[in-house]
Amino acid sequence: MKANYIEHIGIAVKNIDEAKKYYEEVLGLQCYNTEIVADQKVKTAFFKVGETKIELLEATSNESPIAKFINKRGEGIHHIAFAVDDTNAALKHAEDKGIRTIDKTARKGAEGLNIGFLHPKSTKGVLTELCS
Repeated sequence: MKANYIEHIGIAVKNIDEAKKYYEEVLGLQCYNTEIVADQKVKTAFFKVGETKIELLEATSNESPIAKFINKRGEGIHHIAFAVDDTNAALKHAEDKGIRTIDKTARKGAEGLNIGFLHPKSTKGVLTELCS
């Protein structure tokens, strides 16, 4: 596996519309896409900074991993995502190297990407997403 570049940084927020104001009005960025990912119980909003994206994540249910994250830790950086050539191969490679995976196989994420997560207990405390 080789991480090709940082695909995005995921930021958990309580209210996406309120959070968007900071990125648009203070940082001068433009939201280019919003989307609901129903199976992950999350609403997303995307901004580009150079080649890297910022993904805002708002829970659409109290059962959402984002809701649980905010309840435990508050708003803030949730994960870092790396672009890889093949998410399934990258997940297998990580597992073969002793990394605990949250996903055994890729699933569909926002923007049509195939995604899989590595558990932060195996990645020095950083929830890591692999995307292709």
